[in-house]
Amino acid sequence: MNAPKEAVIRMYAARQEIYPREIKGRYASLRWACVWLTQLLFYGLPWIEMHGRQAVLFDLASRKFYLFGLVLWPQDFIYLAALLILCAYGLFLVTAVAGRVWCGFACPQTVYTEIFLWIERKFEGPRSSRIRLDRQPWSLQKLARKGGKHAAWGLVALWTGFTFVGYFTPVRELSFDAASFGLGPWESFWVLFYGFATYGNAGWLREQVCKYMCPYARFQSAMFDKDTLIVTYDAARGEPRSPRQGSVGAGDCIDCSMCVQVCPTGIDIRQGLQYECIGCAACVDACNGVMDKVKRPRGLIRYATENALAQRFSTSQVRSRILRPRVLVYTAVLAILGGAMVASLALRNPLKLDVIRDRGAMGREVEDGMIENVYRLQIMNTLEAPQRLRISVDGIASARVADQDIVAIDAATTRALPVRVRIAGGDGRPGSNRIAFTLTSTDGAAHQVREEAAFIVPK
Repeated sequence: MNAPKEAVIRMYAARQEIYPREIKGRYASLRWACVWLTQLLFYGLPWIEMHGRQAVLFDLASRKFYLFGLVLWPQDFIYLAALLILCAYGLFLVTAVAGRVWCGFACPQTVYTEIFLWIERKFEGPRSSRIRLDRQPWSLQKLARKGGKHAAWGLVALWTGFTFVGYFTPVRELSFDAASFGLGPWESFWVLFYGFATYGNAGWLREQVCKYMCPYARFQSAMFDKDTLIVTYDAARGEPRSPRQGSVGAGDCIDCSMCVQVCPTGIDIRQGLQYECIGCAACVDACNGVMDKVKRPRGLIRYATENALAQRFSTSQVRSRILRPRVLVYTAVLAILGGAMVASLALRNPLKLDVIRDRGAMGREVEDGMIENVYRLQIMNTLEAPQRLRISVDGIASARVADQDIVAIDAATTRALPVRVRIAGGDGRPGSNRIAFTLTSTDGAAHQVREEAAFIVPK
């Protein structure tokens, strides 16, 4: 009696190499426009200067973020949290309306994969040539092509890593240090780390990042509904497939597999919506080109909704269903949060003050019977301009600043200032008394900050 065969369960399927075919069309042009726009911003922003310093700089050493004249300090962390919430709701809104267009057109993984694929085509040729080259035994020609491709990938990846670090270390200083081989260990590590991540993700992993590493593909279905625009195949029009156009009962699909050949994740959109689909619409361009050649109407594969396909909606009907409750709620929340954040930034007091009383010396009696307390004022100027500030104190009728009451502070800096406050003998009750320091700008700007403190009168 033969023993039953044991089934082999593989926890991980070996990767099948994907060779996306180059395609031209409306969406391919839009995708490259996004590549140019995002990369001009990413590579160009660190080189823009404002007020004598880098316009966009996250100076972790000084704990200051510079954003086009706006200086954010650790105390302003709430704005970073608000920005992340805005980005999340923006992604929810875009996904509810048009599916994974972010993934297909602007996601860094998609953008750098497009760049690396372009380099690959320049060295190894079109899809068929790349397939043949990989199947050939190693030779000098193959080594030269592969080596040139990887060298170009490495240069792009290193420049990307260098630019990334340039957002945290002034990019001009970084350039000088790199040219003189004097990069510090921190900068060197992150240039290489981010460069290696770019090289690995865009050159080797590619669709694996979208399919297995990115969580967005897993929870996107929670944000979809039957009126969300997605890349779809019109099965009612395309089936049954037949390579022979004009045969009785045949649909418009000629089963050319062009939609599969251009797909960067290697799926067949004709099998329905799949989580691997990133919404890049490369299959739409490919299918439209084929339909033009066989003289059939475009749109066999197109952006549409489940309801539009099921009920044969017209374009105007699809558009009329965009403003549905889910979209309106996301839009309202986004508008409210965005407006609140902008208003908060506009009304933000650029002066900050902390008052620390000298605990090493209690209130003491000085000349003329006056009582003196010593404080340290921690003054923060978040403006990109120096300030002259007047220090005043109130809370006790005779309270005054015994030192110079005008202080200068540089742009976007903090300054610790010792201050002595005196009151007339007999004023204030023994023990702790509440007073308040006020800083007022003397340069014409109506900036003022107030902070309370305790004044100790000896018993």
